[in-house]
Amino acid sequence: MVAATGVRIGWLDLPAGVRQRVEQIIGGGRVVEAVSQAGGFSPGTADRVRTETGRRAFVKAVSPAINSQSAVMARDELRITAAMPAHAPVPRLLGGFDTGGDDGWVVMVSEDIDGAHPRTPWVESEIDATLAALREVAAALTPAPAIGLPRAADLLREDFAGWDRVAADHPADLEPWVVDRLPDLRAAAARGLAALATGDSVAHLDIRADNLLVRPDGRVIIVDWPWACVGPAWLDTVLLALSVVVHGGNADRIVAHLDPGLVTDFLAGLAGYFRHISRLPSPPGLPTVRAFQRWQADALLPWLRPRLP
Repeated sequence: MVAATGVRIGWLDLPAGVRQRVEQIIGGGRVVEAVSQAGGFSPGTADRVRTETGRRAFVKAVSPAINSQSAVMARDELRITAAMPAHAPVPRLLGGFDTGGDDGWVVMVSEDIDGAHPRTPWVESEIDATLAALREVAAALTPAPAIGLPRAADLLREDFAGWDRVAADHPADLEPWVVDRLPDLRAAAARGLAALATGDSVAHLDIRADNLLVRPDGRVIIVDWPWACVGPAWLDTVLLALSVVVHGGNADRIVAHLDPGLVTDFLAGLAGYFRHISRLPSPPGLPTVRAFQRWQADALLPWLRPRLP
């Protein structure tokens, strides 16, 4: 197993002026405690903070100088989270700002959720709670609000060409059965991409244990929304199945109500994406992401193999 964990800066690495603006958003005086959170790959901060009067918040901040793509994602997440309805299982946004420029900071301040990530390997009760949260999201965000979200098919078009790129440049360690079935994998990924062109629901698109929090009452809250898009309602359910599979669990019941061919085609596209991108150099500030992507491919392919027509 490879942990979904990057290398982060912390609260005290932020410029004093940025920290002061965050404290103004939270209220309650100075921040006297900041606990950095593991999980995810942003090189920016992810801190649960407490002020001197006891107010709590969750602070994310990143600069383009650290990683330009992370700053773009932070801007998207700030905009998307601000548009979420209050009854959706999503953290409430307290405020945020973008100081602009290559040396500036994109900052998001949200409520601090009292909860922990689901256990992995996954347990049945937390799978069921996550499925319930996904149904809540679908109910709250179908039809998708007009906030400029991309279509899932457009967002994943290049990613789902992974097997095409592998076919054009075979890696030396490519599994023999993958070599034999490359035409089928490429065709399946193309069908999976076409299936994403349907639907009018908001999908999170990055459903993993580290993007979920289980509250003490058992309810699941879905965090980290930079990849939100418009697509079919089943999309996040299949991504939950992927998370269960890569952690060694059985995800058959999660997708039992879905067309088996649809599930196979979509996961074939994801497997090609993971297999191809894991060969590329690590992005700036994200030294662990390629190993994580390779681990995802290695765990997914054995589940996909018997399902491929």
